Amino acid sequence: MRRGPLRPGDRVQLTDEKRRINTITLKTGGEFHTHKGVLHHDELIGRPEGSVIHNSVGHRYQVLRPLVKDFVLSMPRGATVVYPKDAGQIVQMGDIYPGARVVEAGVGSGALSMSLLRAVGDAGYLHSFERREEFALIARDNVEAVFGGAHPAWRITLGDFQEQVVATEEPGSIDRVVLDMLAPWECVDAVATVLAPGGVWVNYVATVTQMSRVVEAIRATGQFTEPESFETMVRGWHVEGLAVRPDHRMVAHTAFLIVCRRLADGTVGIPGSRRPKSAEFAPEDVSAWTKDHSEDEWTPEALGERGSSDKKLRRAARDAAAISDGAATSVTELGETPEVD
Repeated sequence: MRRGPLRPGDRVQLTDEKRRINTITLKTGGEFHTHKGVLHHDELIGRPEGSVIHNSVGHRYQVLRPLVKDFVLSMPRGATVVYPKDAGQIVQMGDIYPGARVVEAGVGSGALSMSLLRAVGDAGYLHSFERREEFALIARDNVEAVFGGAHPAWRITLGDFQEQVVATEEPGSIDRVVLDMLAPWECVDAVATVLAPGGVWVNYVATVTQMSRVVEAIRATGQFTEPESFETMVRGWHVEGLAVRPDHRMVAHTAFLIVCRRLADGTVGIPGSRRPKSAEFAPEDVSAWTKDHSEDEWTPEALGERGSSDKKLRRAARDAAAISDGAATSVTELGETPEVD
């Protein structure tokens, strides 16, 4: 799907002379209308990628297939996506390699699943867990749109990660765990059970309070190395002759990443070299780190996340299914579409 001349069913990006981008799906006899004329799809079909074409009034467009990072930022979504800058860090810092056995939760709209599947390859294994069926269906269609059909290494299971992963995976059989969820500290025991010694655990959380609680929970077990916590910020630059300066806008905070590794059974981890001067914590800190804390306060809304309405989810599901169907028709042979467990 990513090579050769443009075909019906391909999604392409049209970039005009003012660098404005429109994404369309090519159809035989289709048309792309703007206030600056009409571009006929048939004039694109059969051309090589990277062509520049004129519409009915001579307005020029640069035609390219979108990259995965472009698709992620424009695809139908039911939940906030993992941004490309974070997905790249997860793949690198988590050492996701071809053939690795990986589990992730939650799936959201499938953005991170795409990067993980590309990293593990066809011979690898990615088992994704999602609590909400509507998110899982949107993610499945988005992933199939990118890969042109069902990916042989992917499996989706509905339900709570900490319950389902120990029921479906053998102890010590998983190489990497990636959690993008509200309360990853609830999964410490489950991760310790399925993750092989030396395996990497990556957590993706949005707020400082979440980061604090999951780090303290990992430290308390003694089953993992000292967790590393960081965030990534990306700032573009304007480069035009001698006018070289940082862009006025940047992709700043999106989430924190916490990375640690599984120790061998029976081993006690070595604590970090820098410990707090005082072993006493404020009552509110202790409350936030322990199970005595009211779980009712740990909600997506309390942490600043915007919920998705049923109407928005239905629309995203329809859009994702339409894009996936269009991608499937542009390849000659596809395997069976996987069902959501």
